[in-house]
Amino acid sequence: MLSVEVKAIENNDFDIWLPLWKGYQRFYQVDISESVTLETWARFLDPIEPMQAALAKVGEHAAGLVHAIYHRSTSTTGDYCYLHDLFVAPDARGRGIGRALIEHVYADAKGRGASRVHWLTHESNYAGKLLYDRVGDRSGFVQYRKQFT
Repeated sequence: MLSVEVKAIENNDFDIWLPLWKGYQRFYQVDISESVTLETWARFLDPIEPMQAALAKVGEHAAGLVHAIYHRSTSTTGDYCYLHDLFVAPDARGRGIGRALIEHVYADAKGRGASRVHWLTHESNYAGKLLYDRVGDRSGFVQYRKQFT
């Protein structure tokens, strides 16, 4: 059985988080600027920000990351938790790390009194959807967006 430790990030985790963050960007074919990356990292560490980040470690090796954002809802008094980013290194996939990261977010959200955890994935993320169909429920909603930048 693989021993996976999922823990909230700490300031000194930047160097092990960054390669995973870059891997996430490659997977989704996006290029997020260094300035946005550094601001995002700072937000994760700021206790008044509603953003959280955690790493999955196998031994000393960082194998995955998850980011979540807490936000208000008009449907409940408890916040919702948006699981914003989830990434497992290609050499670590299929070993329960993605599930462990999602379960970490579930536990954190329950501990904070959140009413819901929700997330999106790209329709082409077939492997991810196999996991998501086991650990969550499809809402039936379709996302629309308007980009300003």
